[in-house]
Amino acid sequence: MVPAALALVFALLYLMFNSVKDGLLVFSGIPFAMTGGVLALWLRGLPLSMSSAVGFIALSGVALLNGLVMVAFVRSLREQGQTPEQAMREGAQVRLRAVLLTALVASLGFLPMALATSTGAEVQRPLATVVIGGILSSTVLTLLILPALYVWAHGARGRRRG
Repeated sequence: MVPAALALVFALLYLMFNSVKDGLLVFSGIPFAMTGGVLALWLRGLPLSMSSAVGFIALSGVALLNGLVMVAFVRSLREQGQTPEQAMREGAQVRLRAVLLTALVASLGFLPMALATSTGAEVQRPLATVVIGGILSSTVLTLLILPALYVWAHGARGRRRG
């Protein structure tokens, strides 16, 4: 089911952007977010469980949303005639607050679950740990790595034309 769900998500991204390249750029947020979630589980010594798997599903949605917000805004700037570098620089500056607030709200919202020690905490802790760790790495991706990937992917075409 997971590969089918990921394929469906990519198909929706393709339909939204009408571009495989932009769909893959947004989709690149998932592996980076997953890496942060796995690292957070490992650092806290928590097992990969069913509740952490649910955390990975929630995390994928947040990671895609952040990338989608950034790439959609940059595409609108490109349609106004900006180069990939100019559009991504302005897009990263303008969307910085939205991406950081998304990360902050989700991280702070899951913090009580991550620190819980009461009854049921063995279910809550892995889920919250995955989401917090993954959102931190996903935010770094969206603000630092995604802009570089976008300029690399779209900049070569602009340089060939010029």
